[in-house]
Amino acid sequence: AASYLLPLPRPSCFVSRLLPSDIIMPTTSKMTGAVALAAGVGACSMAVSPSAYVAPAPQVDARMRTLVAAGHHPGATASFAAPAAAATILAGGAAAAAAVAGARKPRRSQAKVVALPRASGIARQARGGEEDTRVCIPLEELRNTDVEKVGGKSASLGEMISQLAEVGVPVPGGFSTTSFAYKEFLDKGGINAFINDTLADESIYTDVNKLMAVGKKVRDKIMDTPFQTEFETELKAQWLRVSGGSETFTFAVRSSATAEDLPDASFAGQQETYLNVMGYEDMKKKVHLVFASLFTDRAISYRHDRGFEHQKVQLCATCQKMVRSETGSAGVMFSLDTESGFRDVVFVTSAYGLGETVVGGTVNPDEWYVFKPTLAAGKEAILCRTMGSKMIKMVYKKGGGTGTVDTSEAERTNWSISDKDVTDLSVMAVKIEKHYGRPMDIEWALDGDDGKIYIVQARPETVASQKKVGFIEDYKMLEKGKDIVATGRAVGKRIGSGKVNLLKSIDEMANFQKGQVLVADMTDPDWEPIMKKASAIITNRGGRTCHAAIIARELGIPAIVGCGDATEKLAAGQEVTVSCCEGDTGNIYNGLLKFERTEQDLGVLPKVAMKIMMNVGNPESAFTFGQLPNDGIGLARLEFVINNAIGVHPKALLNYDILDAATKALIDPKMKGYGSPKEFYIQKITEGVATLAASVYPKRIIVRLSDFKSNEYKSLIGGEKYEPDEENPMIGFRGCGRYTDPFFTECFEMELDAIKKVRGAMGMTNVEIMIPFVRTLEMARDVMLILEKNGL
Repeated sequence: AASYLLPLPRPSCFVSRLLPSDIIMPTTSKMTGAVALAAGVGACSMAVSPSAYVAPAPQVDARMRTLVAAGHHPGATASFAAPAAAATILAGGAAAAAAVAGARKPRRSQAKVVALPRASGIARQARGGEEDTRVCIPLEELRNTDVEKVGGKSASLGEMISQLAEVGVPVPGGFSTTSFAYKEFLDKGGINAFINDTLADESIYTDVNKLMAVGKKVRDKIMDTPFQTEFETELKAQWLRVSGGSETFTFAVRSSATAEDLPDASFAGQQETYLNVMGYEDMKKKVHLVFASLFTDRAISYRHDRGFEHQKVQLCATCQKMVRSETGSAGVMFSLDTESGFRDVVFVTSAYGLGETVVGGTVNPDEWYVFKPTLAAGKEAILCRTMGSKMIKMVYKKGGGTGTVDTSEAERTNWSISDKDVTDLSVMAVKIEKHYGRPMDIEWALDGDDGKIYIVQARPETVASQKKVGFIEDYKMLEKGKDIVATGRAVGKRIGSGKVNLLKSIDEMANFQKGQVLVADMTDPDWEPIMKKASAIITNRGGRTCHAAIIARELGIPAIVGCGDATEKLAAGQEVTVSCCEGDTGNIYNGLLKFERTEQDLGVLPKVAMKIMMNVGNPESAFTFGQLPNDGIGLARLEFVINNAIGVHPKALLNYDILDAATKALIDPKMKGYGSPKEFYIQKITEGVATLAASVYPKRIIVRLSDFKSNEYKSLIGGEKYEPDEENPMIGFRGCGRYTDPFFTECFEMELDAIKKVRGAMGMTNVEIMIPFVRTLEMARDVMLILEKNGL
């Protein structure tokens, strides 16, 4: 049975208020005719009542587009004449009364659809009906089911605007061109046949020089072909609607492909983005460039490698209000750990200025991990943080466009957003993930003018979330190289080796050979045609959420980004081993070292009669180990955190003010972003323990407090000043005896402050502590008194 569509006067003026998305019925609704008519009566009654609410049409659900009169402007609002409405009510009321009175049982009835006038710009697009021939659609009218109409980016933005704005996920508005407009442009411009013939040559996919020549040829053909008049007319109308006709109103013009942002293929950075676009003529030009960017060299190669037919992918342009993050900050966040696939964290990255520096990999951003279970409980949920160098930021150019400038020393040594911002972003990420039902890759911007955070893009995460559950791929170094040439942020948990090919620009791509190690200042998706040939990738700049890192993960190639000086320390032809399997820090070793790769499918493991707990010391590996079958962590040594994350003797930090200048110079870079030496020590232990605890939460984790021997403490920065020379440190000044000695008690209390924060403010009561090397009952009693004094 089909519902009756009544001839309501100017329905676009009120239908979005009267028929919210949760009660709108599709044209194939199983309502009886009587109920549908009665619903129509109620709608008309509300419309003519004094309290009727009139709303703009863009909020109309996609399923109600058959009701919207095509001739009305999307933003129009109006009331309507009472006599016409009254007549409709009388007729509808009589029919409804008769239908309800005569109804005995549900029955099938013939559809009685009253046709609405339709302008040439809009076809009905009822389920299974005619094609939607609009060339531009406001974002607020789109849903995630409209990918074929407007591409993945625009559809997702429309979904969030309509479904998540009311729950605290703000998204800037705008409009999108359509796939119909793109197809019309190619067909009427005579471009389609040219593209298909040009890209049919398979040799271009193995010859970089040919690929570059063919790509330019196609793009030039598109740029030389003018837009159709109908398209330009609607494009200008939408520009006027959003900008109000202001030539200084700024847009972001991004690509939105119909094969894009898929769960198994991100197409990250394959087409172009233009920021700070001002005025209609500039917008028209940027839309044209976006259309041409479907055939960038990288996009042609990416589609071919992943089996997408070029002619079946259409490109749309997302035209969205700019967020003024040039005076604020911006970045990327994932609703899982990108390296291990651990689902209980949000991974946030940020840098100053427009987010293109983070996305494009031209800056090393700040990073945070936030724990979802304690975030939901209202606890302090930031597990750990890493400060990036943030050497540059992207800002507006006068008159339109963007450029980069150096950041100040203060910006480089401070966090680009506050802990509250990180928490707010994580809350939004969880809401977006819940709505989409899968891990998400999200771009965000903090407006420096209004101080608010906006979501500017969200797409499915494509690598970690696709890993087979219970399947373990493991890389392990069989030789431990002593000569580490450079380090950076690890991407991919794998190992690769080969000869270095040091490229200074993309123009040198033709010189790259399969199996070489690609070394460059930075890479972006333009490098994709040779990235797939590399055994490993190394860059000076970039973070783990940039497009190049995403592509490297999809290709299964280990990458180390943000090294800072790799192009200086590595030489062309040098043999190196690139290890990304030793934690968050990636190591580049001199020489071709032996390593192994193993695969194991855990399947369904039988239960055993004992609890098997893990021995984990490195927080950087915790999220990976936490996904193995386990009953918690039976031993987590605090020495690993102190040695690797801090590296400074606690006594030297407590006595920082009286240290010599040389020792301070070694300590200062480590403390960037922390308020005081003491805060630095406590916070770093807190972060290490919290990360380990989160990996197995809510299962037990037993943390053994510091058990450095005197010679090991002496190796820390400043340690020479405070540690004795012992003949046999193994049974010397260590463990419980050290804690209770007045010389060390204040240092021990900093460890306890960290444990107390993890268990209290952060809510991780699964953390328990072990006191090592307890030699006498008296020592045990003394240390218990210190624990009690410090709230443990």
